[in-house]
Amino acid sequence: MRLSFALVFAAALVAAVVTGSALGRPAAHPALVGTVGPGYTIKLMQGSKPVKTLKAGTYTLVIHDKASVHAFSLDGPNGFAEDFTTVPFVGTKTVTVTLTAGKYKYYCPPHESIMFGHFAAS
Repeated sequence: MRLSFALVFAAALVAAVVTGSALGRPAAHPALVGTVGPGYTIKLMQGSKPVKTLKAGTYTLVIHDKASVHAFSLDGPNGFAEDFTTVPFVGTKTVTVTLTAGKYKYYCPPHESIMFGHFAAS
């Protein structure tokens, strides 16, 4: 009987570790990838698809800023405004962002008139 209990306990422990719930670790958030530069391009992707709509919630946003003349910013509802990179930063930044329902605009502040995109969260 003790051996059966030990095996059940071990299986439950392994399942908890695999799902990320062990030791209070939350499961990973869905990933979004933003890229700005090297030319006059900016994009926001989820996997291999451009972001047009998302479910409101928490996401891991990885930003690849590939040019010292560009930056990556995001504006949204209820006064949401974040400058994730700024001129002259070049590199990669990873942030956690919580999106509420509404419309969003991602853009390069110095070149906003030509480098921008929109998506909606619901």
